Amino acid sequence: MSEQLRTIKQINERIATGDVVVLTAEELAAAVEEDGLEKTARRVDVVTTGTFGPMCSSGAFINFGHATPRLRASKAWLNDVPAYAGIAAVDVFIGATELAEDDPTNKVFPGRFEYGGAHVIHDLLTGKKVTLRAVSYGTDCYPGRSLIKELTLDQLPNAWLYNPRNCYQNYPAAVNLSAKTIYTYMGILKPDAGNINFSSAGALSPMLKDPEYRTIGLGTKIFLGGGVGWVVGHGTQHNPQVERTAGGAPKNGAGTLALQGDLKGMSADWLRPTSLLGYGVSMTMGVGIPIPIIDQAICGQAAATDSELLTQIVDYSEDYPNGQAKDLAEVSYAELYSGQVEFREKTVPTASMSSRPKAREIAALLKDWIATGNFTLGEAQQLLPR
Repeated sequence: MSEQLRTIKQINERIATGDVVVLTAEELAAAVEEDGLEKTARRVDVVTTGTFGPMCSSGAFINFGHATPRLRASKAWLNDVPAYAGIAAVDVFIGATELAEDDPTNKVFPGRFEYGGAHVIHDLLTGKKVTLRAVSYGTDCYPGRSLIKELTLDQLPNAWLYNPRNCYQNYPAAVNLSAKTIYTYMGILKPDAGNINFSSAGALSPMLKDPEYRTIGLGTKIFLGGGVGWVVGHGTQHNPQVERTAGGAPKNGAGTLALQGDLKGMSADWLRPTSLLGYGVSMTMGVGIPIPIIDQAICGQAAATDSELLTQIVDYSEDYPNGQAKDLAEVSYAELYSGQVEFREKTVPTASMSSRPKAREIAALLKDWIATGNFTLGEAQQLLPR
């Protein structure tokens, strides 16, 4: 382990006095190339990251307030999208990928899904009214049996974004080796390896900038959906036991994060519903995580470039759906972002499900928040499992 250069407490003190030095992940890589690792590590306090892409395992806990007479919801719908009501009297959870029960678009155009939980969350953020329907079996303390009312975000007592699995550390690139077009959460994949889709911000991706989870964990403060959020633990499917590069970056999926934040402080610009033809609905989210440069080693990892970060190409026609996601080829993010890769003796076009320009914007916004004293770092109370 390299010499400790600073603590998070010391960084927050520098934020308070306006003396903090913050760079985005791309700026850090350029600084290391120009000034060297040791000099850069001693100068820079914080590196900011960003990602903006579909994150299916997301949703919101919503408290819709008591009615007269009081009702304990046993089933609930928001704009005809089922919400899970088995929590408490007027608490529900709406998943981003849940589909409206009566989606006329899907009936006319099979495979096209136009409205789901992510759309409900976005409607709330844009100030639209959302119709709640709830039913109950009735009890002595909660005698109400049905409720229909319109709600806006401002009227909700509480609305929390809670996402069980976000920011997959290093998702595989998807290809289709079959003879027919397939429709997946990784987009439309053409037959006979006609295209390769991937979803990562590469050198800006939060979990690739602290690949061994030395600063990220329970209590880490983040940019979430345009507001402030928190890492509340490792996400579902968190799996750090994968092959890694010499720099510590995983070559496969690896870690995930569970995230939480107050929906009322977020923006519709950074939480967008996404309809995926033939698959369903997802939510494209903006997440940015500050990485404190506590020592030279983490500075070196945070400065990793697209050419140093690797992922695997996986067949989504047979291997993935049958639970046999075999690695067909290894490829760098520099290659993927170039727009084409050499795969099985032919040149295959590539496209990202994640927006690199938006990731840059998030990293720049978070940098500005920290530099102007509007965002301090949250120290992890428990690091992610390693």
